[in-house]
Amino acid sequence: MDQPDTRPLQLAPADPFAPGAGIGIGHRFPPSPEPEVFDFYRATGIEYGSVLARLGQVNYDWMARMKERMAQRGIRLLNVNVVGLHCDPVIVLGLPGVEEKVELYREFLRDAGRAGIPYTTYGHMANLRLGYGVTARTPSRGQRARQFDARVAEGFPISHGRRYPEEEIWKSFTRFAKAVVPVAEDAGVRIGLHPDDPPLPSLGGVARVFRDYEGYRRALEIANSPNFGYCFCMGTWAEGGESTGKPVIEMIREFAPQGKIFKVHFRNVDQPMPRFTETFVDDGYTDMIEALRELRRANFNGVIVPDHVPGMMPMGDRNTAYTVGYMRALRDVVNREFA
Repeated sequence: MDQPDTRPLQLAPADPFAPGAGIGIGHRFPPSPEPEVFDFYRATGIEYGSVLARLGQVNYDWMARMKERMAQRGIRLLNVNVVGLHCDPVIVLGLPGVEEKVELYREFLRDAGRAGIPYTTYGHMANLRLGYGVTARTPSRGQRARQFDARVAEGFPISHGRRYPEEEIWKSFTRFAKAVVPVAEDAGVRIGLHPDDPPLPSLGGVARVFRDYEGYRRALEIANSPNFGYCFCMGTWAEGGESTGKPVIEMIREFAPQGKIFKVHFRNVDQPMPRFTETFVDDGYTDMIEALRELRRANFNGVIVPDHVPGMMPMGDRNTAYTVGYMRALRDVVNREFA
């Protein structure tokens, strides 16, 4: 008869950003995970969890409970994102109610800090939830995967009634950053800005200012805080190709040594736009082990996550297990190389 595994669980480092924490492995969790989800992710070797939950569900009590549930299974709760604040058109476009939404974000940061949640990802994209970043689903090594064709997207309707130029988006981001970054500093929470995915100049009539190196650099200048940096999505950057101004490896070389990359979406695509398909992490055109070497060379302390996996199911699946295992193997290789 099989005996239960009674060995004590070893939690990931309490502070994933502390010197010496190294490269952590994380993945997303559903907001109300069943016990088997935790068991599956523990078996795959997940060390950190990210949760996307809805406004109204997320508060201090919920985050504290989720953190404790993960800790019981050896997983640290790294990141909470809030649907209704993250990639919210009211905030991005300055629509009626923006002041209330920004204040809700400030309240969320305070609660996250009290609960000991060290990080949150923020996206300044207005039409993410409308599905404007997907033009088709197509097989990737036999699994259903996201595809985007910029030529098809040219025919998308205006998403929010009129066109929003770059200066309006920069104005709304500046207002947001000035309002929330001081609260993040007080709460001890880091905010990682996700690049615009896909990285086009405009999508559905809304300008996308965080599509390239210059936009990312300007965001740092505006926020001007040790608590504001990047959720560096390698997949998004690979989608843009030359249009981003700096390729994936060069971005890591510049910003990882500055401590401005907090989290990495370790994702790959088959080719840059105008049309790309998301692939398994080992099947795209980005050299993933070289990217990890650059992170390790920069003494990166933070977490890498698969983000999108072809065919990924919300409750855990073999594709996710394969991807996480591959990532852990690469991390072990580069850690030995730099030992």
